[in-house]
Amino acid sequence: MQIHLLAVGNKMPAWVKQGYEEYANRMPPHCRLILKEIPPEKRGKNVNASDIQQKEAEKIRQALPPNCRIVALDGLGKIWSTEKLAERLEDWMMQGPDIALIIGGPDGLTRDFIKQVDEHWSLSNLTFPHPMVRVIVAEQLYRAWTITENHPYHRAG
Repeated sequence: MQIHLLAVGNKMPAWVKQGYEEYANRMPPHCRLILKEIPPEKRGKNVNASDIQQKEAEKIRQALPPNCRIVALDGLGKIWSTEKLAERLEDWMMQGPDIALIIGGPDGLTRDFIKQVDEHWSLSNLTFPHPMVRVIVAEQLYRAWTITENHPYHRAG
């Protein structure tokens, strides 16, 4: 199984790339984390946010791997503990098909797109900068994987 992280946004600062790669490179080959950057639409004073969302949703759809399970990272999704993410990761690995984790652009994902996904995951009730979400997701996936392997990285209190 591969985990595809489809994220709207490119030209990230070096710290984002380094942070993401630090954890993505720790993932084992049977649970590889692959980043696919989706170029964002241009924003401006006379551009409708809904139109931007629609165009970005179409780009995401085109970038989805075939026959994958789609998980949208969305503020309206369920908040999972790290242990719950480890359970979900084990389930995903048992089910077999690749996973696509979706991070929308600054305007988020369309409600239509959200209705079509298999799962909704919210990292927090807080709002994070989208570049930081890549790093958080990569680290949490690595942490969840270490839980499934009884690796000492995760230290539950």
